[in-house]
Amino acid sequence: MIKPHGAETLTPLYVSDDAERAGLIKEAEQLPSITVSSGAAASAVMLASGYFTPLTGYMNISEAISVANDMKLLNGLFWPVPIMNIVSEDQLTNEVRSADRIALLDPNVEGNPVIAVMDLSAIETISSAQINHIIEKTFGTTDSEHPGVPAFSDVGDNVLSGPIQVLNYSYFPEDFPDTFRTAVEIRADIAERGWEKVVAFQTRNPMHRAHEELCKIAQKEVNADGVLIHMLLGKLKPGDIPAAVRDAAIRAMVQHYFPENTVSITGYGFDMLYAGPREALLHAVFRQNCGASHFIVGRDHAGAGDYYGPFDAQEIFDEISEDALEIEIFKGNWTMWCKKCNEIVMMGDCPHGQDDYFTISGTKQREILAAGEPLPPEIARPEVAEILMEYYQSVA
Repeated sequence: MIKPHGAETLTPLYVSDDAERAGLIKEAEQLPSITVSSGAAASAVMLASGYFTPLTGYMNISEAISVANDMKLLNGLFWPVPIMNIVSEDQLTNEVRSADRIALLDPNVEGNPVIAVMDLSAIETISSAQINHIIEKTFGTTDSEHPGVPAFSDVGDNVLSGPIQVLNYSYFPEDFPDTFRTAVEIRADIAERGWEKVVAFQTRNPMHRAHEELCKIAQKEVNADGVLIHMLLGKLKPGDIPAAVRDAAIRAMVQHYFPENTVSITGYGFDMLYAGPREALLHAVFRQNCGASHFIVGRDHAGAGDYYGPFDAQEIFDEISEDALEIEIFKGNWTMWCKKCNEIVMMGDCPHGQDDYFTISGTKQREILAAGEPLPPEIARPEVAEILMEYYQSVA
């Protein structure tokens, strides 16, 4: 199986020993505490799960700027997106400022329980010029209307850095018991299935017909043993379809339209950044950590609005060094329904022209559903369409 990124084995930061974890929970009761942002809590879950191997915690300003500028940690290892714990001034009590260790509280669980204990290496004030520079490099824009920018710009100007020990996986195991899996668990499952080549597919949306066919095309072309459908379970922008609905729709599609034991349906606990090309690179990093040998990058991967070109997220992989990642990228072209072929095709593989194509997209799917209209069979399988229509009628 493919090696983890920058390490021989995964380095999950979840404290798995029961006695040690109980001791840390007790210690945390006496420590100064801060309630972190949703993004920082989600990063703690990713660190706990081994997805962010080989990171040991949150970055300081110098490391974050190095990642923003050069996509490298200070030790030279490839890393595409800063992983930061930024807090507001009112969080920094005198006790926190003078502490060596602090408790991090989860904003996404009732009662704000401790999610991690942090060794506080530094508290730094980040200037507006520095944070704007990091945002510009990461997102390609500083526009506050971009759905990912506020996660960096609106949380404060104090950067807390240092290693963490994580005590739980937040709300994800309880809310998604059949779907949430750590990178450790996914690697074990791949090994148990006996899969050697695995194609990973990222989604924050229910999978329409083009997504389904893209997975099948990629699996066939790389001769993969299976497909890892790996869905984001964290926070989304308004208008995106909730994770529970997406999960049900994907399971219905796989049950009816994929051969048995060719697909693993899993999810991970992270908030969507909508950072386009940079987020595509991050997605590749943690799919390598999952054990996938190949990763599908399709049209407008991890994008939002018109901030990125349709294939920017593919082209960025041509800009990084060949040894940056071991995982291989499968680049998906425009995928659409061809009226003459009477099936889903990928542009370049079909001899027909634009007049014969019915373009499929997640945006078009959401627009049709929001208008209360049924999804045509060219866009969604009937089992999927039924689940999605029921959701939209419930919120109408």
